[in-house]
Amino acid sequence: METAETLFVQVERFIQNEALIEPGDGVVVAVSGGPDSVGLLHLLFALSGRYRLRLTVAHVNHGFRGAEADREAEMVKSLAERWGLPVETTFIDMPRIIEETGRNSQAAARDKRYEFLFDVARRTGSRRIALAHHADDQAETVLMRLLRGTGPTGLSGIPVRRMAENGLELIRPLLRIYKADIIRYCEAEGLPYCTDSSNLERKYVRNQVRMDVLPFLSRYNEQLPAALNRLAETMAGEDDFMDREVRRICERHVTRKNACYSFSAKWFTGVHVALQRRLIKLILNYLASDPDSMDFLKVEQFRTAVLRERPSNFRLEIGQNIALSREYDRIAVHTMVLRPLPYAYMLREGQTELAIPETGVRLTLRSLDSEEEHPECTDAWTACFDAEELAMPLTVRSRLPGDRMKPLGLNGTKKVKDMFIDAKVPPTLRETIPILADAGGSVLWVPGVRRSSAAAITGRTKRMLHIQVDIHGKDFY
Repeated sequence: METAETLFVQVERFIQNEALIEPGDGVVVAVSGGPDSVGLLHLLFALSGRYRLRLTVAHVNHGFRGAEADREAEMVKSLAERWGLPVETTFIDMPRIIEETGRNSQAAARDKRYEFLFDVARRTGSRRIALAHHADDQAETVLMRLLRGTGPTGLSGIPVRRMAENGLELIRPLLRIYKADIIRYCEAEGLPYCTDSSNLERKYVRNQVRMDVLPFLSRYNEQLPAALNRLAETMAGEDDFMDREVRRICERHVTRKNACYSFSAKWFTGVHVALQRRLIKLILNYLASDPDSMDFLKVEQFRTAVLRERPSNFRLEIGQNIALSREYDRIAVHTMVLRPLPYAYMLREGQTELAIPETGVRLTLRSLDSEEEHPECTDAWTACFDAEELAMPLTVRSRLPGDRMKPLGLNGTKKVKDMFIDAKVPPTLRETIPILADAGGSVLWVPGVRRSSAAAITGRTKRMLHIQVDIHGKDFY
């Protein structure tokens, strides 16, 4: 970077091109006291008049470095006062928190820091939170993820912008600027800054990558940091395109009902493998309490299970209380649920409706004279019986082992279980379909499958009972 003025122009152009800030915005600037955040604050302060920005300085003392951290906090306050900017500071006893929780120190500190920044943004009515990540941070992040093993999303690195909670947006105006240029800017402008001694401690992986791995690999490519930044920028664009595409096909082909996502196995087979993996990851992200733990191996286990043609019905536990179920052509990904409790309800004379709370199924009943115009029983979810031929009272119950029925049009009886299999009724739906039985326990009707030969409508029928069953999932087979 030749001059401080050149860097200023470059950052302003980047902010404009990426639409990171709009005129009149409230912006919380996270300032640690290092050259990166001090440079960022000065640049935004220089732009604040032209863009009518309402800047708030935010600083966190994590309690890790004693007097050194205290000096940083005082310097940040002094800078804010010099430029007439409001400043919010906080002290967090991270050593105590880490001892109590056993969490990773850097991850825990980051969470607490963001929690404070979000709180400051809400209290000051700010929409943006400006962070001082720069191009060297980006190169280190991409290399670290590459060493751990990552996909396109990981290779896209640190995002230029990210929507956080409650409409707050994290922005990184310096992400295309290298640290050496930021330091030169601070020195040219006479800006004071502090040096964090923990950045020299090799116990942190990022420090090892910065001080050891990057210099070693740069022997093979002097422009390695720039190459890693180009990779991140390229992958960010492609990752965004793929993310939009997978969300489009998810909206079009995946059905969501409560905590269950379902789709056609045949359709999934024709989807490109890259979108198959992304679709699986997207669904798992919706359901998992810890989406980051749903790694490549979990996704591949899921994908290969869906692609297998046999068995046609199975259940696979994925982890985090999530299960994958296949029922013929239908794939369902859902949180694990208990089987419905057994139930039995007696139908009273003249009853017109029955709700089954155990399954959410609802029955509608109508008693009709033969002279009345009556609805046709046009599908397997409606049935008409000769009311005078029925052995009352009727019972609506859950199915029992060994249930048999004499189907209309067939000689002899057949197991209800075999009828379900022949009709390819999904196993989970079998648990919710009610059984209609007469006073003697004989099965009269298995909704969605078949009715029995008992109490069939004939020309001599004078009074009939019409029953309709409303059940979620009946369209899946």
